[in-house]
Amino acid sequence: MILLDTPPPDRHTLSEDIQGMMIGCTLVALSIQFLRASDLITGQIAGLALVVSYPTNITFGVAFFVLNLPFYWLAIRQMGWRFTVKNFVAVTSMSAMADLMPLVLRVEPLHPAVGAALFGLCAGMGLLGLFRHGATLGGVGIVALWLQDTRGIRAGNTQLAFDLCVFAIALFLFPWEIVAWSLFGAVILNIIITINHRNDRYIARS
Repeated sequence: MILLDTPPPDRHTLSEDIQGMMIGCTLVALSIQFLRASDLITGQIAGLALVVSYPTNITFGVAFFVLNLPFYWLAIRQMGWRFTVKNFVAVTSMSAMADLMPLVLRVEPLHPAVGAALFGLCAGMGLLGLFRHGATLGGVGIVALWLQDTRGIRAGNTQLAFDLCVFAIALFLFPWEIVAWSLFGAVILNIIITINHRNDRYIARS
C-alpha cells in the first residue's frame, strides 16, 4: 500500500475541470460520428437533434445547442450559476466539435452493432468525465444529476428511463432494426453511468 504524505484535495482545480470537460466533450463528439456512420439514433436531447438534422439542412451541432436552451432555466434555478455556466460551455464545445470533426475525421460505414457499441462506450465515458467535473451536456443530463444529488436516484437510471420513452416513439418513425440497435447503444451508455457515477466512490467536487 502506498501512503500519501497529504491526502489529495477533494475539489478539482480550474485546470483539471477544463481538461476533464474537453476530454468528455471530445469523446461524446466522436461517439456522434459512430452514430452517423451506422445511421443510428440515440436518446435524450442528442437523439432529438439527430432526428432533426437527418431530413433537414440543420446541422446536429446547431440543433443540439438550440434544443438545450430551455433546460438552462432548470439548471439556474436548481443547481446554480456555476453549474449552468459549465453546462453552457460543455454544450457549446461539444456542438462545435461534432460539426467540425467530420472535416478532419472520416468514419467509414459501420455495421449497426459496431456503431452502437462504439457510441455507447465513447459517449458513456465522455459523459462520466463531464459528470465528475460538475457538468453535463444539458437536457436530461441536468435533470438526472439533480435527481441523483437530491433524491438519490442514479443518473444512469433516469437517463435510461427517458431513452426508453424516446425509442418507443421512434418506432413510429424508423425501422425497428434501427431502433433496436440504437437502444443497444443507449443501454451501454447508461450502464456505464449507473455503475461508475456514484457519490460514495468519487467525492471530488469542482
